[in-house]
Amino acid sequence: MTILFTLYSSFLRVLTQAATAGRRPYKKQCVNVSLSVILLALATPSYAHFPFCECAMDAGKIQCKAGFSDGSGASGVTVDLISYDEEIIQQNQFSEASTAEFSPYEGEFYILLDAGPGHTVEVDWHDIQGLNQ
Repeated sequence: MTILFTLYSSFLRVLTQAATAGRRPYKKQCVNVSLSVILLALATPSYAHFPFCECAMDAGKIQCKAGFSDGSGASGVTVDLISYDEEIIQQNQFSEASTAEFSPYEGEFYILLDAGPGHTVEVDWHDIQGLNQ
């Protein structure tokens, strides 16, 4: 957005300078700036979204809730309970309600949400509310 504002300001400055000098602005400058402003305005903005995952003990199970910062859910996304030895102990996927459930594990572990490159979240067992080991 800042780039768009800067280009638009440059365009207005060229027009103002030309008008105050009593001459017409250079056609090529106006066309170049105009095209740049139009192309930037038409470009579809790419808004980043990041995943989140929170886990807590509930009714003797580890309950995890996940989603993305843009408000979308994590339905169908893979989530694993992994030991510190990098052994996958339990595998799961988030439900339609973006929840997943694991049986408690004795030992040090983390829960890994993997929604693809750049979209992973690790929840360490220390960060699971209500889990006392």
